[in-house]
Amino acid sequence: MSEIFKNIPVIHFEGKDSNNPLAFKYYDADRVILGKKMSEHLPFAMAWWHNLCAGGTDMFGRDTADKSFGAEKGTMEHAKAKVDAGFEFMKKLGIRYFCFHDVDLVPEAEDIKETNRRLDEISDYILEKMQGTNIKCLWGTANMFGNPRFMNGAGSTNSVDVYAFAAAQIKKALDLTVKLGGRGYVFWGGREGYETLLNTDVKFEQENIARLMHLAVDYGRSIGFTGDFYIEPKPKEPMKHQYDFDAATAIGFLRQYGLDKDFKLNIEANHATLAGHTFQHDLRISAINGMLGSIDANQGDMLLGWDTDEFPFNVYDATLCMYEVLKNGGLTGGFNFDSKNRRPSYTPEDMFYAYVLGMDTFALGLIKAAEIIEDGRLDNFVKERYSSWQNELGQKIRNNRITLKELAEYADSLGAPELPGSGRQELLEGIMNNILFK
Repeated sequence: MSEIFKNIPVIHFEGKDSNNPLAFKYYDADRVILGKKMSEHLPFAMAWWHNLCAGGTDMFGRDTADKSFGAEKGTMEHAKAKVDAGFEFMKKLGIRYFCFHDVDLVPEAEDIKETNRRLDEISDYILEKMQGTNIKCLWGTANMFGNPRFMNGAGSTNSVDVYAFAAAQIKKALDLTVKLGGRGYVFWGGREGYETLLNTDVKFEQENIARLMHLAVDYGRSIGFTGDFYIEPKPKEPMKHQYDFDAATAIGFLRQYGLDKDFKLNIEANHATLAGHTFQHDLRISAINGMLGSIDANQGDMLLGWDTDEFPFNVYDATLCMYEVLKNGGLTGGFNFDSKNRRPSYTPEDMFYAYVLGMDTFALGLIKAAEIIEDGRLDNFVKERYSSWQNELGQKIRNNRITLKELAEYADSLGAPELPGSGRQELLEGIMNNILFK
């Protein structure tokens, strides 16, 4: 096999003073942070769909980037060329994982039997490429939003035949995930939602989504899949309202339908901000509920109201992300760059520049998050802020050893409480800046 990215060397760490655009400034895989190598804290993954498939098409124009990799698109030769390109790309960047949808790997045929045959062929080829490397599958999933049959969703569809077809796709995607040693399996409900309540039975649709997920869990466990299943929350787009709106909504759904023992959340930064939250918010909500599993590492443009999937460069957000991850004890999944080059960034070099940017951003976020924890001022402030709860009354409340009447009697004797202690938000933000920029 000839080299595809001929002008791109293996990317090495050169340090923050380097001006080499094809070198890491902060991502030093073997650097130890809080007792673990940076590569262990940051199991990065390549998104097959954006990196190897997306050519920059938008609603107003066709591809700007050539992702043919020397083969005719829509053929199995092209599918194999993408595998070759992907593995060369990951090796040159030191990326150890990849994520995929079924139809990222092969062109979808009219007959699902032929599609599955193609998937068997390409997965055999991927396994060959994995041999002798440390590259693994982070997670797999099925694309149940792109084909017109899924216009009304997959699990939420009004058509029982479409529902059965979705089940068949999930079965095959799970087979592939197990075959490739994937650590997780993701449900992104891209069209699991509604445009108008005038034609929608919400209860019926949500029950059917849960049934499909239960069927997937049962089948996955029966074929030896021991990893986590994930829900990836998103509030809107392509549907006006999606059922997995945000972390809290998804957690409530999982608990309501008895799926919480098998599922965690795959949190995407851009999806959190579309829901009106910060990235840190959805990470914290997932973590405190024991459901922070994996992360789609990207960012959105706050001036645009849609999912832009930009490569992350906001170190402040990356630091707050890594603060949550470190406090959570890490992830069962990893950091998948569900990110795409901007349409005018169309060269092969731009693909590498983007990943260097993303990997360096999260590496710097990790470094700074560890410094915040070691510094201790933020954690100590939060602990002190709730210190009144350590007195006798606070402990009685926390341990459910007091009645509402007794609390009212205490309040009567108190008269009026003093104002709570200052939140000192500006002080804490100054501490953040002090640590980030020293």
